[in-house]
Amino acid sequence: MIRVLVVDDDFMVARIHRGFVESVPGFTVVDVSSTGSEAVAAVRSTRPDLVLLDIHLPDVNGLTLLPRLREAHPDLDAIVISAAREAETVRQALRGGIVHYLLKPFSRDDLRDSLLHYEQSYRRLDAEDTAEQQDVNRVFRRPAGPVADARLPKKLSPETADLIEQALRAAGGDLSASECAEVVGLARVSVRRYLEHFVTVGQAEVHLRYGGVGRPERRYAWRP
Repeated sequence: MIRVLVVDDDFMVARIHRGFVESVPGFTVVDVSSTGSEAVAAVRSTRPDLVLLDIHLPDVNGLTLLPRLREAHPDLDAIVISAAREAETVRQALRGGIVHYLLKPFSRDDLRDSLLHYEQSYRRLDAEDTAEQQDVNRVFRRPAGPVADARLPKKLSPETADLIEQALRAAGGDLSASECAEVVGLARVSVRRYLEHFVTVGQAEVHLRYGGVGRPERRYAWRP
């Protein structure tokens, strides 16, 4: 589970944000703080992975608070959640190394997208010794390669690509190339070329499933 601290001076808003976070599988809220001093104490005691940080707190500016939170827990990541729309405030937040900046009011889906991006890009780096360019591109929300790469290579048809995309989306999880081929009624070798293309351009992700003897199985899932 990814452990989240919610910091907001409005009790009802914090309660709503807590509900938003805990509706996303894999995330749990370990504490809620309404002031900077409470947040520092909560970070020391709960050691969260991520903080949802408001800027306008009663005792301190949230961006001033962030370095203090990281002194208490250096591995802490942060998503700013604020009504502050000044460009300089946003630039200051970026210089502070935030994961994302969400403007209030935002929807459940907006926060879910930010949390899933954090899980699938920032957190993935924690498990790797080295990073590929595709991994770095995910962190900075960039396409996996040049824009031209998003176009289908020669010998891949848009109609078949759409069919395989629909199969991945409908799966609600991951599929192997063989399983996907069975769903769409095509040869596994052909389907795998499309699946690998989707991975290359960042539209899908691949996981390795280790089982018995032999190579691990490559399983593909459409990125949210």
